[in-house]
Amino acid sequence: IQSQAELESLVGKMIWVILAEVYCAIWQHLILQHFHTTAEDYTIIFTSGCTAALKLVAEAFPWIPEGTKQPSSRFCYLTDSHTSVVGMRGITASMNVLSVPIKPKEILLSEKNRLPAEEQNCTTPHLFSYPAQSNFSGTKYPLSWIQDIKSGKLCPIKIPGKWFVLLDAASYVSSSPLDLGVHQADFIPISFYKIFGFPTGLGALLVNNRIAPLLRKTYFGGGTAAAYLAGEDFYLPRKSIAERFEDGTVSFLDIIALKHGFEVLEKLTGGMEKIKQHTFTLAHYTYTVLSTLKYANGAPVVRIYSDTDFSSPDVQGPIINFNVLDENGEVIGFSQVDKMASLYNIHVRTGCFCNTGACQMHLGISNEDIQRNLQAGHVCGDDIDLVDGRPTGSVRISFGYMSSFEDAQSFLKFIIATRLSKSDTEIPFQSSSTKLTTESDPDDHPSFNSADKLSPIPRISDTELGNNSTATKTTVNWQPPEAEVESIRSAVSETAVPTYRRGGKPITVTNIYLYPIKSCSAFEVTEWPVGNQGLLYDRNWMVVNQNGVCMTQKQEPRLCLVNPSIDLKQNIMVIQAEGMEPISVSLEENPGKEAVVCESKVCSHRVKTYDCGERIAGWFSMFLGRPCRLIRQSSDMKKKSHQKNIKGMFSFLKIFVIPHLPLETEELIQRFRANIVISAPESFEEEEWAEISIGALRFQVVGPCSRCQIICIDQQSGERNKEFLQSLSAARGRKTNFGIYLMNQPLRSSLPDILSVGSQVLPVLKENTEIQPPTSSEEKCSG
Repeated sequence: IQSQAELESLVGKMIWVILAEVYCAIWQHLILQHFHTTAEDYTIIFTSGCTAALKLVAEAFPWIPEGTKQPSSRFCYLTDSHTSVVGMRGITASMNVLSVPIKPKEILLSEKNRLPAEEQNCTTPHLFSYPAQSNFSGTKYPLSWIQDIKSGKLCPIKIPGKWFVLLDAASYVSSSPLDLGVHQADFIPISFYKIFGFPTGLGALLVNNRIAPLLRKTYFGGGTAAAYLAGEDFYLPRKSIAERFEDGTVSFLDIIALKHGFEVLEKLTGGMEKIKQHTFTLAHYTYTVLSTLKYANGAPVVRIYSDTDFSSPDVQGPIINFNVLDENGEVIGFSQVDKMASLYNIHVRTGCFCNTGACQMHLGISNEDIQRNLQAGHVCGDDIDLVDGRPTGSVRISFGYMSSFEDAQSFLKFIIATRLSKSDTEIPFQSSSTKLTTESDPDDHPSFNSADKLSPIPRISDTELGNNSTATKTTVNWQPPEAEVESIRSAVSETAVPTYRRGGKPITVTNIYLYPIKSCSAFEVTEWPVGNQGLLYDRNWMVVNQNGVCMTQKQEPRLCLVNPSIDLKQNIMVIQAEGMEPISVSLEENPGKEAVVCESKVCSHRVKTYDCGERIAGWFSMFLGRPCRLIRQSSDMKKKSHQKNIKGMFSFLKIFVIPHLPLETEELIQRFRANIVISAPESFEEEEWAEISIGALRFQVVGPCSRCQIICIDQQSGERNKEFLQSLSAARGRKTNFGIYLMNQPLRSSLPDILSVGSQVLPVLKENTEIQPPTSSEEKCSG
């Protein structure tokens, strides 16, 4: 130490480290107290989350591999387990330890696996993992299993050895009290954000001190070593189990925040037991009403996936898992339900919820089905909700300590408003069967009045819709010699199968639109050049927020009030909006030295772009009232995107006019934001096409366009109205598909390709082949 300042700095750091350790010790006491145990029985190892805690157990458990002189270990897990539990088998496999999945019903019959007395002295360690509460269905598995398995009363499999129990409590402890003084599992992984909603990057592993000395560790990080040599294989771990396994610096600022979490939780609710009663009451009420909803023909509105009848909070948590059905009993895809729920400000989770085992068990999905779905393009987390008419997942709602009775009512009203009509029997929201003897009894709340009962899906009258299109119409005088066009058209049409119906009327292009700025207003033309990526300048620009993420009408509806138009003669794009002076942007491909090249996120893809400058950024920021910028995608990146078949920003959308939707033609076109609008004898005829030719142009059909809530935004006012997506859903049955994606197949010609209004459309029909819909990231690109 060379100076007083260095001494003060060192002392300050030492004090901070000591305080951090003291605080962590205090918070550990609070956590153990919350779970009704003490440091004499359990040690807390802080982790980045529940998944990290599970990984730690898999790596540190004292497994005995196959091939040794003594019996080998087994890792058994309930099939109704989270992915992070099942994933432990990847580590055990690398250690030559066998993993055995156990179905819930098999555990109940496992008493027959009890070993003879002479085989009960084997000390080979085995591990059994099960969830205290299923994150799929909310089923609560008996905590008594812990002692029954450790004592040998229940045996997951018939094999000599000593059983240890890992209790996955992540879902359970978010709404139920856990008494580790009574139910002494060996390992309990938890996630604090599931309890408090904050912090998101902090979890813990509670380790029973009786198993702690047996845990093994190979890697040692900062702070875990008492001593080691860099030049020799010598390492001495710290004595404390927590210090030995907490690699690096723990997130002590987040750990300090836990104190406030526990205090607020207790102050607001009165404790976990009251949270348990409150959340179960909401779930019981919702389940009771939901399970009674019927269509006019008596068919149920939903199919609930549950192992209980929601009769007791001791066996059922506040989770309801279901699929919505139509009048014929067919499942409506969870993606459509999610879209509709978002219009009602309701957040649901969809898919298989990182619990494939429970998903297969409840939905009847076989192993072969999973593999077939994968071949059909479905992967975990996407929006492909139906394959061959069968669901790939479901919808889940969960109640927490902040949920209210009004939340439950809002959800039920959403289901009723979107599925039932006046012709269906009205279902009262309260009945004697929903009364519970808890402090959170729904009967303490006002019930719905008659006006809140079933109502028809609202229809929009013609007078409520604007009849004036905001699109600007332009004609481009680019016309190649007719002789060469005809020769190209003849070559393209050789394989086309024209579709004539209802008197042989031809299919023709009626409107052409491009959207120079993504999610802004349309620019209508009568003819326009077509390049490899679609219409020239279509969706070349986009507005991004201060983080470089693309903004669409979903986040900023006022984007539809921005009117861009392309002036090819002056080589500029003119941007206009009410109350703003027009501003122009050069169409020049080369951004110049002043442009800032950057990466931006568009529909989950990272794209290379350049910034259009401060002047245009100020214009958009002033109009939208928030910091934003205008960027343009580089032509190099567009070529790469086209090669990778990334749709949306560089593809066409083509639609038919559907006469039975409650919209006039102009309003219909504006809301569905097509590039090409055509006239045809029959609605939805395009869904039978594999490819089409329009004049000298040829396009491949990439897939159907699944619509989102952007169609609910009035393109003239920027106002939202959720009825339009409902109407489309009602018109299409179980899907919100409207229109198809096209990918241009450029012809080998020196002439520019021109798309013109009035051109005849020649389709090639599909040969009984199912075209896969775009992925979730692709369908979001149609703005």
